[in-house]
Amino acid sequence: MDHANKYEFADITWYPSKYTAVYRYDFRAPLNASGDGVFDFIGFQANSIFIAKVVRGAEKLLEITGFSKVKCSTASLSLAFRKLTANGLKNNGLFSTGYPVIGYQGRMQTSGSCLYSSTIFKSCAWDPRIKGLFFYESTAIFPASKFGDFIKDVKKLRDINPQNFCGIDNYNGIMIRYIKASEAYLGPSEDSIVIDFNYYRANDQFAPRLNQDVWEELEQMAFFKYGAKPHWAKNRNLAFLNVQQKYPKFNAFIDAKKQMDPENVFSGDWSDEILYGKELVKFDGCALEGMCICSEDRHCSPQKGYLCTHGLVYKEARVCRLLSTSVNTDSL
Repeated sequence: MDHANKYEFADITWYPSKYTAVYRYDFRAPLNASGDGVFDFIGFQANSIFIAKVVRGAEKLLEITGFSKVKCSTASLSLAFRKLTANGLKNNGLFSTGYPVIGYQGRMQTSGSCLYSSTIFKSCAWDPRIKGLFFYESTAIFPASKFGDFIKDVKKLRDINPQNFCGIDNYNGIMIRYIKASEAYLGPSEDSIVIDFNYYRANDQFAPRLNQDVWEELEQMAFFKYGAKPHWAKNRNLAFLNVQQKYPKFNAFIDAKKQMDPENVFSGDWSDEILYGKELVKFDGCALEGMCICSEDRHCSPQKGYLCTHGLVYKEARVCRLLSTSVNTDSL
């Protein structure tokens, strides 16, 4: 919290498998300060379509073979590259020449140059037309008072086998940011800390993933043990279970919603499932896509060795863990 209070745009990127945290010291500068810096975040830069496909293919291969050690090696390379390139901070709009990087708000607090690629051979790495990256993103909003205990639990889970966390360190680790308390109906009622983390998603919704139980336990630990609020656009369905109970002004929001949209034009079955935190009817494999929390083996992938069991640190969690080595992973 000291970091948050000292720097107006502070954040932390935590790479759990590497025991590394990157602190961002970012604050306002006078208008007459010299500098034409820009933050062109590495993950949002235009990439070669060929490279994006190769990276995805390699990711799928590592998932199929279960080579966590190789994932850890690529995570180390990714972290080294981010450090070398200042994660996309550029002093003159072209490249990094060291710190500090000074620029206007609109160029320092926004990013996304992949949207403006001038060649047909480059694109955003996740562009669905090119069969590039395909991943989940989970985002949880914690009351500041509970965040320290959550981090301690994550460290316990990490320390069981640090290699299990290399999957998210290949992306952007765990991004930690801060938001102030809000009077908005669906805003945080107290100063809060937000985490984001991305992780591999299979092309087939019924295909289990390497170390999938770790990410499920992390999810459930955040949303159910520590009562984190979900980001409304960056989560799997299970994160919204009973979400209305987390907002003291939820009923006021519903009243306002009915007043603004009496015909329910901007709502549907899917949005109502999320908004009201309804649990759907469970089906075979529903936990693999986060459509449910498993309570039976069939909600996972028993035919591929993934069975429903308890969490390692958060025992109340129910996760799909690989408990048999005779696994068919062709559909990954």
